This record gives sequence, C-alpha cells and structure tokens, in this order.
Amino acid sequence: MRSIWKGALTFGLVNVPVKVYSATEDHDVPLHQVHAKDGGRIRYQRICEIDGEVVPYQDIDKAYDDGERTVVLTKEDLASLPAERSREIDVVEFVPTEQVDLLTLDRAYYLEPDSASPKAYVLLRKTLEQTDRTAIVRFSLRQKTRLAALRVRGDVLVLQTLLWADEVREAAFPALDEPVRISAKELELSASLVESFASDFDPSQFEDEYQAELRTLVQAKIEQGDALDTAATFGDHEDEDAGGEVIDLMAALRASVEKSRAAREGGERAASGKKDAAAPAKSRAEASAKKAAPKKKPAKAS
Repeated sequence: MRSIWKGALTFGLVNVPVKVYSATEDHDVPLHQVHAKDGGRIRYQRICEIDGEVVPYQDIDKAYDDGERTVVLTKEDLASLPAERSREIDVVEFVPTEQVDLLTLDRAYYLEPDSASPKAYVLLRKTLEQTDRTAIVRFSLRQKTRLAALRVRGDVLVLQTLLWADEVREAAFPALDEPVRISAKELELSASLVESFASDFDPSQFEDEYQAELRTLVQAKIEQGDALDTAATFGDHEDEDAGGEVIDLMAALRASVEKSRAAREGGERAASGKKDAAAPAKSRAEASAKKAAPKKKPAKAS
C-alpha cells in the first residue's frame, strides 16, 4: 500500500505522527466505452462552452454558480484556505462507541505510526480499547474539512470519515405513522424465524457473483475469440411478480419457519445435493458460449 497523506494525531499535549492509507478498494471489473461498429475507444474531451476549444486539465479552475453569478476559484485561492494547509488530525472528543450512528460512516483509512517509537500510537490504541470509546476528530483532506471516527481494528487505528449531520436525510414515511397491531404469536413466530437463520457473520463466505460471472465472460471471449450470448451465459431469470397481493402474515411466518427447519434437517444431504448441482462458473460460460454463439472472425484491434 502507498500512503496518501501524512500528518499527526493531536489531543491535549499528545502528538502522534501517522501515515494514512486507504483501507478499502474497488474490486469491480474495469470497463470502458467503445464504438460498437469497430471497437474504437470512446473518449471525452473538456470543451469550453464559450469558444468551443478543448481545455487542458492544468488550465481548468473551479467555480461556484448561484444561478445569476459565477465566482471563479483558482488553485491559489483554494490553497490559501487555512484548513487545507493543516496537517493535523485534531481529537474533538471521546464518545461512547454505541453513540456513533452506522448510517453516518463513510470512507475508512488505516493509520500507521510515523515515528521512531510507536509508544504514543500504542498508548492511544490501548486507551480506546480500555475505555470502549471512539474518538471524534477533525482534519482536512483533498480540499475538504472532514469529521471522522477514530477507532481500533485489531492492532491498527482506523480513521473512518463521517457524514455531516445535514448530509443525512430524514426518514419521514407517512405509512410508519399508522398504528399497527402485532400479536404475541406473530412476534413469537418471527423470533423463531430469526433464530433459524442465526449465525456468526463471516464476510469471506460471501462473493460478488455478478463480478465473478463478468470475469468469466471476459475470459471466455478472450480464449474463444467469439461473441457470446450474454443472456445464455448468465442464464434466463423470470421477472418476479411485482403485484400487490395481500398475504397472511402469520401464514408467511409459519411457512418460513417450517422451510428453514426442513432445510436444516436435510443437513449434509441437502448440502451435498446443492454442491453436485452447481457447476463451476467458467464451465457454464464456456458451455453456453459453444451452444449459443455463432463463430465469426475476431474483430481487428483498434
């Protein structure tokens, strides 16, 4: 990993030099647009609406427009703002961890100690662990003032930016204002259904199936040099009925509980059947390609 920012965590008289790294990355297959006729790459140009000329990136400034007037802000203007020049992550307060609303969590960053001795870093980490508190901090990054939560993940301090209060929309749904009567039996069956699905969360057990199939499709086209029928590759899925049929809640809960129990009783037999029925993604893509895709000469490289 490469650090994207250097600064110092400060609270009181304590100063902890740190390096900042992006904690997450996008795993999507990178795609771009091409001309369907010849495969030529489609690119975009920055064109000035006044003179129609293509403007180099280095000659572009930012501006604010209120509908009547435009205020141009140069790079020098933005660099002069004191917040942008600051290289400190200031601790504002330490709050109980449960008070941080998960809805406000945004981008996550790892903090690495950037000094000869990591003692101050480790001291802050252990203090947060022992007190079960999260530090609320302020800092500036990429021409924006950020509010963030500083918390512990394993042996590393994690800085997770927070949305500002006015960036979170109010959930005002009239339907939720209507009184709803929930019987004790309905609640009991619902709790039983939850219990039948109870498990410990392990993110590694889940896969982005769409991206996996997309990679398989791309690889199959590379290996065969043929056009593939996308519908055949991914399989046909019937549209779900989006009608407004009213169902009996108790009946649905009972059916869900019974279905879940039956699936669990199946045990290894059900799991084995599912494993045998599932073919590898690549085999499905290649089999569908051979069956549905007509042979044609590879397109010339553009």
